[in-house]
Order: sequence, then C-alpha cells, then structure tokens
Amino acid sequence: MTEAADPLPLAQALIRCRSVTPADDGALDTVQRALERLGFACKRLRFDEVDNLFARRGAASPHFLYCGHTDVVPPGDPSRWTDNPFAATVRDGVLYGRGACDMKGGIAAFVAGLSDFLAENPDHPGSISLLITGDEEGPSVNGTKRVLEWMEANGHVPDMCVVGEPTSREALGDTIKIGRRGSMNAWITVQGKQGHSAYPHKADNPIHRLIRVLDELTAEPLDHGSEHFEPSTLQVTGMRVDNAATNVIPEEASCFLNIRFNDRHDSKALAARIRDALGRHAPRHDLRIEVSGESFLTAPGPFVEALRRAVREEAGVEAKLDTGGGTSDARFIARCCPVAELGGLGRTLHQVDENVPVEELRALSRLYVRVLHECLRG
Repeated sequence: MTEAADPLPLAQALIRCRSVTPADDGALDTVQRALERLGFACKRLRFDEVDNLFARRGAASPHFLYCGHTDVVPPGDPSRWTDNPFAATVRDGVLYGRGACDMKGGIAAFVAGLSDFLAENPDHPGSISLLITGDEEGPSVNGTKRVLEWMEANGHVPDMCVVGEPTSREALGDTIKIGRRGSMNAWITVQGKQGHSAYPHKADNPIHRLIRVLDELTAEPLDHGSEHFEPSTLQVTGMRVDNAATNVIPEEASCFLNIRFNDRHDSKALAARIRDALGRHAPRHDLRIEVSGESFLTAPGPFVEALRRAVREEAGVEAKLDTGGGTSDARFIARCCPVAELGGLGRTLHQVDENVPVEELRALSRLYVRVLHECLRG
C-alpha cells in the first residue's frame, strides 16, 4: 500500500483534533481536505452547535453511502493514559488515542480505501458519498438525522449504506450488524398519601403501588426473541424514595426503566403496556417516556450478501449477521435504504489507552476497497 493510501497519517491527524462531543476542533476540515483531493464535492451542514459533512462523487446509481462520526467521548483523567489521549502515539505498531477504535481509525481506513479504489477505478459505476457527523456520541439530534433530511430534500437518497462502527469481535470482518434493537427509557413517579407507618389505613403507600406495577411489568419476559433478534428486555435501572424516616409512609416513589426491544414490538405498544399497568395499580402518577430509536432490520439480500462476499474474499472469514448491542446512527438510515454496520475490532472503544494496531487499520482499508467493488459492480 502506498503512503498516500495509508490510513495511519489521516487517523493520527483526526485523533489530534480534540473533538469531544459536540466540539469539532478541525476534525471535519481534515476529512474534507482528504476527500476534496479525491474529487468529492463537499457540503458542510451545521445544525445548532453541531458540524456535519456530506461529500459525494458522481451522480449515478447505485449510490453507496458510508456513514461515520468524528466526535468522541471524553478521555476521562488523562493521567490514567500511558500517553496523551490526543497525541496519536504509535508504539510497537499500535496507534493509541481517543477515537483510534471508535471511530476515527475507521474513517481513515475508509478514506484510504477510497484512494486505492478510485486509483484503480476512476470511471467506476454509480456514485459514492460520505456522511460524517459530529453528533453520534452525544444526543444524536443534530447529526445524521438532520443530514439525512437535507439529503432527501436535495436528491441524495442512497441505495445502500455502510456504517463504519467497530463491529468485529475476534477477527476483522467476522461480524456484520444488520439491525439493532430499539431503546426506550421511562421515568415513573407514583403519588400516594403521606402518613404514619403505624396507621397505614390513613395513608396510601406509593411504594406498594409501584411494586405492583413493576411486578406486572417484569413477571413475564416480553418475548423469547425472533429470527434475527435476541429477546427483548425490560430492566428497572433505578428507584428513588425521598424519605429519611423509618416510620413515615412517603408521599411518592419513583423508578426508571430501560427497554431494549426487538422487531416483535414498537415503542408505542410498549408505552401502552406501561400505561395500562399504571392505570390498574397506580392511577395517580407521572410518566415520561423517551425513545432513542425503534428496532430495525436489513433483511439478508443482495446488499448484505455483497458485504459478506467482500469479507470472505478479503479477510477469509465467514461473517456472522448480528443485531446485538446498543443503538447507532444506522437507526436513522434504515428508513432511507438498506443499511449495515461493518468495521474494525471494538476491543478498546471508550476505554483508557484506546488503541488499534496499525496493520489492522490497513487491513480494514483493504476490506473497504473490496466492499466498494462488490457493492458498486454492475
């Protein structure tokens, strides 16, 4: 691989940008310069305080989109790191720094792969675009979702998309994510009537009511999984009763729920399930629900098989199709086109001394070259 197509210099340049959500610190400028050298037309899109980049080369179909993010989570206490988390140090063939694994290294690998692909195929079929956001690790309100709305309004709807999250587990390419469970949070506060614990008939204990609600919600599993998904889960993630006295029945009690749900459910039906239980056991209550995303699935078909073929031919492994883990920006893209996640190994994402072997970055770059060949061929 020539130095021009080596992902290491770009990965280092990106890591040296302190782009902790929502800061950019020059990260998108760095990507934009690299893409403009490859003939991409770039458009910067700023929504509130978040910077985003859309870049496209060509106008024909099929339209292949690569999606990634340059924002990173905070490094925590820098003194716990062996090196400065933004120094992009290479030691013993390993690149260290916040974002090396998630996912500045992946972006650098894709751009380097683009360079190789375009050098070999200057008149390639179709078109290639990149959506790079600075709002994936944050609220995810002014990033990919807003850029997709702009793309739809301006004639840039893709035919397929690869999100470059680090999906591999034991070997490069061994896992392709073709869907994700949905995620929703619920905050419940049950009101009762305060009173002396020796005279419970004169009070209304909200804790007892809340316990009955939670017993109903957790007594049976939501489901036992589906063809492509593991079982849905409802977890009580917190409880609070502001009461320091042992002989006082409190006035209210609260809890927090997180539900990860597969394609057997949607958030509307699950919210109704919670409301029904509250109506039966705790009619006086406050309920707030937030939905991070619905479940989605890209069913196995030509696009997914093209990715598996690319992995098989370049990495020599048979990729497992997976829908586990948390949410990602793929949840926004799923309504536009088939989407899958394929990237490097996620061994150290969000950890102290986050790192990626340099040769792994280079292998990922070669894999992305093969992905472009398979997805854009006629």
